[in-house]
Amino acid sequence: MSDQANITKAAWSMSGVTSISRVLGFVRVMVIAKVFGAGMVADCFFVAFRISNILRELLAEGSMSAAFIPVFSEYLHTKSKEEARELASAVFSILLFILIGVVMLGIALSPQIVSAIAHGYVQYPEKFGLTVDLTRVMFPYILFVGLSAVTMGVLNSMGSFAAPAFAPVMLNISMIGFALYVSPTMENPIAGLAMGVVFGGLLQLLIQLPALNRKGMGFRFIFRPRHEGVKKVGRLTIPVIGSQAVTQINIFISSIIATYLPEGSVSYLFYAMYLFQFPHGIFGVSIAQAVLPSMSKQAAIGDDAALRDTFSFGMRNIFFAMVPAMIGLIVLRVPIVSLLMQRGTFTYADTLGTAYALLFFSIGLWAYSGVRVVNAAFYSLQDTRTPVMGAALSMVTNVCMSLLLMGPLRHGGLALATALAAMLNMSFLLYMFRRRMGLIGGRRIIVSVVKTLVAASVMGVVCYYIAGTNAVWAEIGHVLEKSYLLTAAIVAGIAVYASMQYMMKSEELSFMYGMVAGRIKRRRG
Repeated sequence: MSDQANITKAAWSMSGVTSISRVLGFVRVMVIAKVFGAGMVADCFFVAFRISNILRELLAEGSMSAAFIPVFSEYLHTKSKEEARELASAVFSILLFILIGVVMLGIALSPQIVSAIAHGYVQYPEKFGLTVDLTRVMFPYILFVGLSAVTMGVLNSMGSFAAPAFAPVMLNISMIGFALYVSPTMENPIAGLAMGVVFGGLLQLLIQLPALNRKGMGFRFIFRPRHEGVKKVGRLTIPVIGSQAVTQINIFISSIIATYLPEGSVSYLFYAMYLFQFPHGIFGVSIAQAVLPSMSKQAAIGDDAALRDTFSFGMRNIFFAMVPAMIGLIVLRVPIVSLLMQRGTFTYADTLGTAYALLFFSIGLWAYSGVRVVNAAFYSLQDTRTPVMGAALSMVTNVCMSLLLMGPLRHGGLALATALAAMLNMSFLLYMFRRRMGLIGGRRIIVSVVKTLVAASVMGVVCYYIAGTNAVWAEIGHVLEKSYLLTAAIVAGIAVYASMQYMMKSEELSFMYGMVAGRIKRRRG
């Protein structure tokens, strides 16, 4: 129970800070939509920005967190703090050297990268050239977020989650500021937004350093590639990069195919993915990041029973949060896009195009988030190969389904293919984890999911009745009326969902209530 309480506190901490980041992210998206719309310039930026984000996942946050945290946690709990600090410094130093090379190589090969990622742009020289230029401007972002990932891994392993979670706020602030105040002063305004990405990456690193120093873990330059811990991180990193590569290919397949669809399809997919990522980032990623250090510690000391219990706890809480989020996004997709983005050059037709993609992305939200927790379980066991197998299976599924569905469903078919691939990936990983660990609390998970589905379905009906059919969503403006309707639907939906879970005696709701009540009691005492 102590581990579960710590995980919940960490998840709440990250969720709270991530909420701020996501709200600012929405502001960022609204600013970009208003200033640049959903045409050629925006399409070029989003393709270039996605290249940066994929490399971030491959070489930074995705791979480094998964490979570094289990090894660093092992050093923390089985060796001395100084040995753990030496490992962190050695990894940081070697990664600095590698990423500088990656940035230089990436800038030189940007035309080839864009050609591979967005081959449909090659036949349009202006579009292709702009995407290449933006890709080159944004490449240094990889250096800063890569180093930031090591810092985040150290802090999370030592129970500090707020500063790493707050780091993305800096990226959003930077992009908003550059879009509003730097872009208008430039001959090519979209280049100003790309510069904001790089500066935001630098801020993400700098904001975590004070917390690192307070933990007594300030980095030193130690170039020791033969360090035993470094070699272990390296061995784990290679399969993780493979897994992350396959996962990102799933996303990029949609972008590649979308370049052959009508203009605006890339932007619709990007905007929809961003909205889809909002609940995933607040709850799904937060829970996965919170359980990884705990499971890594339990694996390091050989406590398999505690690890299984932590895994079950994480999965139940993922579904408890993600299933209602999925239904909410499906029911309120047009109101959400209309309120947040329908202004300036972003028309009602753009709202419908984005909402159409959001519908199909949302179907797989529960699986998309669930994969993060199951992957974290394998990473805690220092097994980075099984997630690669699941990701490869997912990629094949995504390719086949994308080609099959893009005709009848257009860009919505690409979003649906991504959702179906995530479902298959999670099912495969759950099967493999149960084979390895035995019973993993499957009955408790199923009971929890059934209760969640019932409660979320009733919630969806209420939300649709309040806001789903109002004609105001087709209009430009009416911000106050739209805000009132959407807020009323969300608040009523949360109340109905919580009430239904309470009546069904939800284990997850009872646990959260007990934690809140205990905290209030301690403060009064």
